[in-house]
Amino acid sequence: MRRTAVYRNELFLQHRPGYDHPESPDRLQVIYRELDREDTGSCFVYPGFEPASTEIIGLNHSRALIEKVAATAGHAHDFLDADTRTSEESYAAACLAAGALVDAVNRLDRGEIDNAFCLVRPPGHHAERDRSMGFCLFNNVAIAAHWAVEELGCRRVMIMDWDLHHGNGTQHSFYDSDKVLYCSTHQYPYYPGTGAVIEIGTGAGRGYTVNVPLAGGQGDMEYAAIFNELILPVARRFEPELVLVSCGFDIYDGDPLGAMKVTPAGFAYMTRVLLELAGEVCGGRLAVTLEGGYNLQGMKEGALAVLTELCGEELSGSYPEYLGGEYADKLEKSRRSSVRLPQLDQVVEVVGNFWDI
Repeated sequence: MRRTAVYRNELFLQHRPGYDHPESPDRLQVIYRELDREDTGSCFVYPGFEPASTEIIGLNHSRALIEKVAATAGHAHDFLDADTRTSEESYAAACLAAGALVDAVNRLDRGEIDNAFCLVRPPGHHAERDRSMGFCLFNNVAIAAHWAVEELGCRRVMIMDWDLHHGNGTQHSFYDSDKVLYCSTHQYPYYPGTGAVIEIGTGAGRGYTVNVPLAGGQGDMEYAAIFNELILPVARRFEPELVLVSCGFDIYDGDPLGAMKVTPAGFAYMTRVLLELAGEVCGGRLAVTLEGGYNLQGMKEGALAVLTELCGEELSGSYPEYLGGEYADKLEKSRRSSVRLPQLDQVVEVVGNFWDI
């Protein structure tokens, strides 16, 4: 069994955008309840961690934005934009969420853990340098990537974003950098409207942004083809020293905000191949952070699938029984998938100008 660190805290449940808001505490609570089961929770380590300081958050965000979000502390209701609401503890939760991922990166760097899953709220990948948006206050994964590069001396960090929505904030954080490879699969055109194939980076960052826009309806086999034929070949050429994953469970089959068809086996497969990549090129250093996902069953099953792969042992008693013996078969079938996607062919053609794949 691997030393898988799980980052959780009750403060993440105190971020309350409103009873009618899809980004509710229930999303995380259904996962925490599974971790409270003895046969599940005992498989992981639970590090203590601190909130990210304003200096650390400032690696990715402007002082004006940090002060704007901080000003919401203690207020029952504030709006940072039409979709992004806060409550009394939202600023504290956002600082702690960023701190969780930074702590995970530090522990991976020191060899104290093998991998990590930061089960945090609020999510982060839409947050721009000077703007909170799309349910996101601060960009957790971008802050951690900046920390890895600027404080730990990493020369190459990979961010894989499989959330339903394009991570505009993360892309823009590193658009001109050759130190961070940003890869995104997402429904397009859809919120936030970014993530076209031709968005490839600028200056030294040309070729280090890889966008796979999808029309909707794609499931396990299509995602397997994308990973096998594009993501993994590019990543192996890049040779990251750290792999970060923006994990959105809103590509689950049945999520109310999207039209994808991914099942728990698909989440497991994507996690497994990224773990294998990390094992090949960077000593297994991989950290996952929670982004979207609004179907509670999908949140639970998706998280259990990812956690099972991270720790390397089936979580008996709580992992969905219906996968049973079909689980390994479906993973292997995904690996051999030869599904053809016109969108993928277009991306491969564009990315082939920068990477030998």
